[in-house]
Amino acid sequence: MDNNQFNNNEPNNEPNQQPSQRPVRPVNNGNGQPPRQRRGGGLWKIAVVALVSALIGGGVAYAGFSHQISNQASDTTVSSSSEPGTTQVSNVTMKNSTSMSKAFSKNKNAVVSVVNLQKQSNTDSSDPFAGLFGDDDDSKSSSSKGSLEEYGEGSGVIYANQNGKGYIVTNYHVVEGSDSLQVILSDGTKVSAKKVGTDEVSDLAVLTIDSKYVKGTATFGNSDALTPGEPVIAIGSPLGSEYATSVTQGIISAKSRTVDTTNSSGQTTGQATVIQTDAAINPGNSGGPLVNAEAQVVGINSMKLAQSNDGTTVEGMGFAIPSNEVVKIINQLVKNGKVVRPALGVRVIDLSTVDNSRIRSQLKIPDSLTEGVVIGSVDKNTPASNAGLKAYDVITALNGKAVNSVAQLHTALYNFNVGDKVTVTYYRGSSKQTASVTLSETQSQVEKNNSSSSSSSSRG
Repeated sequence: MDNNQFNNNEPNNEPNQQPSQRPVRPVNNGNGQPPRQRRGGGLWKIAVVALVSALIGGGVAYAGFSHQISNQASDTTVSSSSEPGTTQVSNVTMKNSTSMSKAFSKNKNAVVSVVNLQKQSNTDSSDPFAGLFGDDDDSKSSSSKGSLEEYGEGSGVIYANQNGKGYIVTNYHVVEGSDSLQVILSDGTKVSAKKVGTDEVSDLAVLTIDSKYVKGTATFGNSDALTPGEPVIAIGSPLGSEYATSVTQGIISAKSRTVDTTNSSGQTTGQATVIQTDAAINPGNSGGPLVNAEAQVVGINSMKLAQSNDGTTVEGMGFAIPSNEVVKIINQLVKNGKVVRPALGVRVIDLSTVDNSRIRSQLKIPDSLTEGVVIGSVDKNTPASNAGLKAYDVITALNGKAVNSVAQLHTALYNFNVGDKVTVTYYRGSSKQTASVTLSETQSQVEKNNSSSSSSSSRG
């Protein structure tokens, strides 16, 4: 078997790559530009017809709705006249405010726009020979001293104001690759922000701003208590800060969906359990809160499904990271600057991706075994080496739960803590065996940086 297949490292808790692309697409940073409207004579005709239709429909709707609001409205004046040009606006003032509008009001000052600023090279793009013969010292210096420009925007929510700092949670992919960060408050004030910690696996990041700029903080609710069908609102900056503090309403479509996640190279890194909602989540909403009727943040908006695997266009399928998971991750980020996760200390690849001839000649596994994770190499002084695992062993289960892919292996490992003992089921040739393994911390970011990113293998 070609060991080059295994020269990639596992995804870990200190990412440094460019924005992720996931099978379930993250709501990537928007450019803040609204779509252009078409011009033409036909548009006016369509608008007139639409207006007439809306007025007719509105009259029908009011007839059915008037009874419902009759006990909630103050003095109402409706002008009726047969004389043209004397129509007046009805003065209807609602006395009540819905729970969702109250939830929005309570959180709006805690929701911010997050601007990702990156250095841009000052190399003259009009020079046809620029970069043709590689970077010289001048061009490298120019790149390192390049001006900061807006790379993208997302959303965030202030959840704490402590020790002179306001703490903001947002998505990892919103701040990924940034050289500097800027936060735009609900009143339009722009302030600098600092990274406290980021975690690619959960797609979460924590930032801080000076506490004097904090206008409000949000409270986390219990995402485990959510019920499908209950109303929620999503608050954020769709298409950028031009539409900051926009609110959309929907329901909890499902409280526990499992979706695949990938890293910046498109490699599947694991699976995430997320909340599904039909509240509109658009580019720029990433990192904003999903709020329940009690004005509690029950999720952090992270991704949307725009197209199914067969190419079918999908609407109304957004996903948020559950608040219980968010709290667990951000507490670790604040304390440690990273999230500590367990690992075996092996380089692995999906059995299904290995060439059949190599499977039979080198792995010598049973013909019936078609799914699992092949160990390409075992690092020294790791849980795997201490337990006696070797290259070409095929892992099929962890604590009795089937492991059919690298993604499933990562997901299974992340359910344990450093120091936990787990039972690994594996095949060595045609012999099915088990090993007791005491898990250790994931490999360092330095080791990951020194590895090739072109291979399809991963570390586990």
